[in-house]
Amino acid sequence: MNYDVIGDIHGHADALEALLGHLGYRQNGGAWRHPERQALFVGDFIDRGPQQRESVDVVRRMVDAGSAQAIMGNHEFNAIGWFLPDPECPGEHLRKHSSARYGNRNRHQHQAFLTAVEGTPLHEELVSWFLTLPLFLDLPELRLVHACWHPAALAYLRPYLTVDNRLKIETMVEASREPEHEAEKDMPELTVFKAAEAVLKGIEVPLPAPHKFYDKDGQERDRVRVRWWDNEAMDYRRAAMLPPEERVGFPQTQIPPHVLIGHDGAKPIFVGHYWLTGTPALLSDKVACVDYSVAKGGKLVAYRWDSEPFLENSKLDWVRL
Repeated sequence: MNYDVIGDIHGHADALEALLGHLGYRQNGGAWRHPERQALFVGDFIDRGPQQRESVDVVRRMVDAGSAQAIMGNHEFNAIGWFLPDPECPGEHLRKHSSARYGNRNRHQHQAFLTAVEGTPLHEELVSWFLTLPLFLDLPELRLVHACWHPAALAYLRPYLTVDNRLKIETMVEASREPEHEAEKDMPELTVFKAAEAVLKGIEVPLPAPHKFYDKDGQERDRVRVRWWDNEAMDYRRAAMLPPEERVGFPQTQIPPHVLIGHDGAKPIFVGHYWLTGTPALLSDKVACVDYSVAKGGKLVAYRWDSEPFLENSKLDWVRL
């Protein structure tokens, strides 16, 4: 089977349908299909964009028709947590609608989806469908995960997942329990929360003081995502997932050993999540990110995989509306 791995959609159904058409998929029997290929979606179908229902509908119909497979992104995970009640806190939900720590940030991030479905039967229906999405795909020749292929975290989570790698309700509860103290997130011991966080959101480390940077929204940050796939990313300067000019001043001291994930060089790995910009390019000849910020005026990207063991930049394709 040859695959088209498609990046984060974030409510942009027009871009998705334009990309599918560009890749040779056609509407047939209520779903987009290709005579020789299958689409693989890396998650984050919702939030931010103007076509929330439509985006999920396209993906869901393709999955039901067998013309696609899809995994969970952190935004689907958050949507489940927003909807499900917290069994230990009556009147609360697993993802707090407002809190002392986050204020209304959670609602703001989720508002586009809520505007489309809140208060309707479709809300519960879509949350139930999100729960059917596996956390990852480990296919015979490639792997798909939303943010980080973290072998230790995935092994830790397997007893908490269904046989087809879906989250159980009780696992959702545990995965929503943030540590009381921020410093606990940086301890090497895994928990269900930290393992799910790594797989769905990637690996972050605190920068040594006084180093900081500004993210794409202009917010000052003292924690940075790491280039987990890079086996040479041993120090803060190389490991920081930032453009070279933004990390040139970071120290060349070793990052904590437990975040040195690396890649075993076996199957190619495809991820989304990272809001990359510019001309799409591979992270390495074994790892590709297909999220190029369609929800911020960027591109909706696909990688056209034809069984090659080493990935090629020429196989990346995209549309921009």
